[in-house]
Amino acid sequence: MAYQKVLLAAAGAAALAACTPTVRIEPSDKPIRIDLNVKIDQTVRIQLEREVENLINANPDLF
Repeated sequence: MAYQKVLLAAAGAAALAACTPTVRIEPSDKPIRIDLNVKIDQTVRIQLEREVENLINANPDLF
């Protein structure tokens, strides 16, 4: 009876040891690609400055 318990415990330990999780971190063989779709448009600022300048010229008592 004791022999069966020892055998069962050994089999359980072996089963648990075989199921240990393995985490692997491997680098990709492809290069990292970052796409930046950036468009800088300065005409918006110039147009706003001109509109503000026209408003100030049209209303000199505003400030």
